[in-house]
Amino acid sequence: MDNWLHTRAKAMRREPALYERRLWAILRDRRLEGLKFRRQVVIGRYVADFVCMRHRLIVEADGPHHDDRLRDAERDDWLRGQGFRVLRFPNQQIENRAHEVLAAIIAATNTKLKRD
Repeated sequence: MDNWLHTRAKAMRREPALYERRLWAILRDRRLEGLKFRRQVVIGRYVADFVCMRHRLIVEADGPHHDDRLRDAERDDWLRGQGFRVLRFPNQQIENRAHEVLAAIIAATNTKLKRD
């Protein structure tokens, strides 16, 4: 299964969904407050859209494949158990209120910094 997940993550990096592409254009190359994000990262049995390892922060772009709220909640609980904080943003918020998305990401990393 591990090899399958890595192959899947690689395929998702090659052909990202529209809103993942838009978010990645902002997060890549330390463009947002110098934060280093990686995309489509395998963590356990899951693939996270974007991860800032320094702050243990996962950012998810939630499209139509995230309609199973129970499954997402189980996934988020497991990831939190591994020490990650998970932020989820619906595609429409990424499209229409990107400034709110970016502010929430910055706030999450600033909150983490204050506790360090």
